[in-house]
Amino acid sequence: MTKTERIDAVLKHQQPDRAPISCWYHFGVQFMPGEKFAEIVLAFFRHFDFDWLKVMNDYYYPMPDGMLELKSPADLRKLKPFRIDDSPWGEQLKALSIIAEALEGKAYFCDTIFDPWQVLQRSPVGEHLPHLIADYPDDLLAALDVVTDMVSEYARRVMASGTHGIFMSSLAGRSEMSREHFLAFVKPFAMRVFEAVKDSGPMNTAHLHGKDIDIENCLDFPVSILSWEDRLPGNPSLREVKKKWPGCVMGGIDHTILTRHTPRYIVEHTRQGMALGGQERFFLANGCSTPGHMDLDALKAVVQTAQGVRL
Repeated sequence: MTKTERIDAVLKHQQPDRAPISCWYHFGVQFMPGEKFAEIVLAFFRHFDFDWLKVMNDYYYPMPDGMLELKSPADLRKLKPFRIDDSPWGEQLKALSIIAEALEGKAYFCDTIFDPWQVLQRSPVGEHLPHLIADYPDDLLAALDVVTDMVSEYARRVMASGTHGIFMSSLAGRSEMSREHFLAFVKPFAMRVFEAVKDSGPMNTAHLHGKDIDIENCLDFPVSILSWEDRLPGNPSLREVKKKWPGCVMGGIDHTILTRHTPRYIVEHTRQGMALGGQERFFLANGCSTPGHMDLDALKAVVQTAQGVRL
């Protein structure tokens, strides 16, 4: 099978010749223009011969002019719509267009998106979120509404660039927040972003981040694939979720083990992950981003094991 045939088989709930494989990590090159980022991403994809490409996205949501933090209702009201092409996200869109041309007819690729909650958490609001939840929840919800509109517009632009899906991270683990806060501040806004592109991408993926995943409250996301850190203690297994979820699952590899472990250990771990995923509706991948200082031989062993190479 070709890379695209293998992906299509999984998405159609047919049995591929083997599980498709991909891995990813944060490159840390967000200070570079989109054209350079695309070059690096494509080199990574080709070097490891993955079946599909998950494009990382480390270009942050822009701060309002003149602001270094948003910590009050008045600060939150400074969040306004902006021109995506004039923002850091514009560099990501440049990269996606280059990648789309390079991979057209050869392989599928997805763009990484963070849900509106994480967009605020990663920089504009940051450490002030607990205070805003406790004291100004309505103002925080209004800010999330503004951010959601922008993330949804960006997601539509992503799909228009030739991408085959968005891979959106949501903090679904109880290690990250309470169920009450997840259902109030995370899920409704993540749902809106997924709804904005639900008919546009065959590989739209919900990445459920954290430990002790609340899988029951994530089974109605309108996506084709669920991804989570399935090999971490306390998280549901691939088999368990496949019994509850009619779509595809993604995982099988503990993202934390590509350092301080031998390639032989990695090979056996990958084989176990393939067995856990089964022969249908399964994408083999790291549960979350691997460390940038990972052993390249270890990652190569993961791919070759998935490809059936005898090691």
